[in-house]
Amino acid sequence: MNAGLEDILADHLNVVFCGINPGKGSAALGLHFANRSNRFWRTLHLAGFTPHEIRPEHGRTLLHYHCGLTTLVERPTASAGELARHEFTQAAAGFEQKIRHYAPRFVAFLGKPGYSALSGQREIGWGLQPKVLGGASVWVLPNPSGRNLAFSLEQLVQAYQQLRRATECP
Repeated sequence: MNAGLEDILADHLNVVFCGINPGKGSAALGLHFANRSNRFWRTLHLAGFTPHEIRPEHGRTLLHYHCGLTTLVERPTASAGELARHEFTQAAAGFEQKIRHYAPRFVAFLGKPGYSALSGQREIGWGLQPKVLGGASVWVLPNPSGRNLAFSLEQLVQAYQQLRRATECP
């Protein structure tokens, strides 16, 4: 369990979405992606993962759609840039064990920094990665944070739709 932010996980999900770490506001409320500027819940709906936009306070219903949520690093910060490299290193073994235990088909990192720190790779492309993690295929998606101005909502939805289509294949 994360400090102030409980994982939303179950066995054998299609996808576990993995944020870098909890934002301070989300952790204080105990709700994933609680900041109104974050586009996670809207993007999931528009990409077809959910039939309606889930509100953060109903985040556990994500399990009904064979998806889950966790974070790589447990410590809440105002910005992921506040995390030190050693925090990623310290989180790596426990994170991989968590993925192995819950056995999702895919683990989807929301942004490149988390997967980069975990894998030790500097150059990472978007989408499906060549290596598996804890038995799960790895996918890297753009971070839906409202601070991520490099991606419009439409671009986020297109990227997330690619993962959704991949989950439909056996």
